[in-house]
Amino acid sequence: MRSAAQIEALLPDLELCVADDLEDQDLDFKQWDTQSRDKAVKTLVQMAVCMANGGGGTVVFGVADRVKGRGRAILGVPPEIDTNMLKAAVYDQTDPKIMPVFEELLVSEGTGRLLLMQIHPGMPPYTDSAGKGTIRIGKDCQPLTGTLRRKIGVETGETDYTGQFVAEANPRFLSATALETLRNQARRERAPDELLRLGDIELLRTLGLIKNGSLTRAALLLAGTEEAIRGYVPGHGWTFLHMASDTDYANREDRVSALPLAVQRLEELLLPFNPITTYKQGLFHYEYRTWPEIALREALMNAFCHADLRIAGPVMVKLYRDRLEISNNGGFIAGITPENILHHQPAARNPLLVEALTRLRLVNRSNLGINRMFSSLLVEGKEPPVIREIGDSVLVSFAKREFDAAMRLFVAEEAEKGHILGVDELLLLGHLRQHPEVDTAAAAVLCQRSEAEIRERLSGMESNGYVEHGGTGRGTYWCLSPALYRRLTGDGQGEKRRRIDWDAAKVRVLSILMERAKRGEPGLSNQHIRQITHYDRSQVRRLMQELQAEHPELQQIGERRWTRYEYINAREH
Repeated sequence: MRSAAQIEALLPDLELCVADDLEDQDLDFKQWDTQSRDKAVKTLVQMAVCMANGGGGTVVFGVADRVKGRGRAILGVPPEIDTNMLKAAVYDQTDPKIMPVFEELLVSEGTGRLLLMQIHPGMPPYTDSAGKGTIRIGKDCQPLTGTLRRKIGVETGETDYTGQFVAEANPRFLSATALETLRNQARRERAPDELLRLGDIELLRTLGLIKNGSLTRAALLLAGTEEAIRGYVPGHGWTFLHMASDTDYANREDRVSALPLAVQRLEELLLPFNPITTYKQGLFHYEYRTWPEIALREALMNAFCHADLRIAGPVMVKLYRDRLEISNNGGFIAGITPENILHHQPAARNPLLVEALTRLRLVNRSNLGINRMFSSLLVEGKEPPVIREIGDSVLVSFAKREFDAAMRLFVAEEAEKGHILGVDELLLLGHLRQHPEVDTAAAAVLCQRSEAEIRERLSGMESNGYVEHGGTGRGTYWCLSPALYRRLTGDGQGEKRRRIDWDAAKVRVLSILMERAKRGEPGLSNQHIRQITHYDRSQVRRLMQELQAEHPELQQIGERRWTRYEYINAREH
């Protein structure tokens, strides 16, 4: 939810964009219907239901969401509208009952009054008194279909498939090999010894996987025999494909096995294609693989833990010549998307299974797993994983890249100085090694942060000498410091790839045009000027417009792609 102060801070942006551009999963703007109070209240109830089903949020009433300009967009809410009446209307017309909180925000435009409806998270699904409902997905309120109702049940844990009891707690359903592997893997992650010393049945009971003498599906997934899993968890399984091309495979293995055995076997299958290489640099000795073990382990555990076992289909591991792909059935839940996964609150499709693995320290409930996956690749100078949602499945792709010694050494030396580089800093450094610069908005998208948060990160990186900034306001951009660029790339192009200061760019372009005119050479095109200044096409147009206004001798010849700029007087003299 957003506070009144946060909403007030957003209102100046209405001069540059429409309110719809500012909306998000937890924020919506609505114009108040002054023609019909009943319609206005109906919209209020609908938005309360939508936000409650979507995890809570803030609805700002009194703002037209498709109008640009603060004075035109802010219309306000009539002063006679009583918030107690609105609260009672929402309460009376929702099921289960929703108790909104209303706040007033005073403004100088319109009626001078905006209303903020704050909807706290609850236990969905919610509907109106007629049984109709919507759910907030991104910036939209979508119909609460049967599929979405089931999804809400999954997200709230009410329909945990792995938590259902399926068989008596008989040792014949359990695999001694799976339990031994589970203990060994947990021991490597430093799970509590007193937990791992328990007998098989007692261990599963302590983990909450056996109750009242019955096994849950989660117990079978962790320790069941192949026969038991096939009988009680038919949606579980995995397939490994060594792809010869995008359409043919050279090797295939299909198995149904308990989760610890599945992860162990998949790691064995990948091992020949993921050898260890040692790199020595002074006191630092690095052993690395094409794909870091921690990244593979996290991706595999996530795929098995978050698979929708109601959908028939295995966890797929496909090894290509240039990449590795790991996918599972079951899309994202609880508002998680590829665009916010780095910092979103964690949510489990199979909470009992995840809780047991958490206690064994084989997965992390603090959303550190994804960050570890990213960090383990980025510190080696490699690309982060690409995470995509494709229909009702999630795919994680790892590009095959070489270890970058300069980047790894830099990270290690900074750690020695007490500068621990987080995922944000690593993402930004990786981007700036490949691109001359990044603006604040693009950096925010890259790191899945707000612009305010990313400005703070970039300022800290500038203080440490990693980056430099140019421009002002919305035109601010960031680039690697020349010294760090030289260190990480060694190509000596640090200065050449930097954008020229605006005034210096004017002087350089004008000087070049005058010299070319004196020699009788043609002028410069937009493309030529982009190469000189490292500006984009629109920035070059604006630069040349300013130069033409300051120097009438500078003329534009031709239009569109044939446009070039010449300095006429210099040629005549």
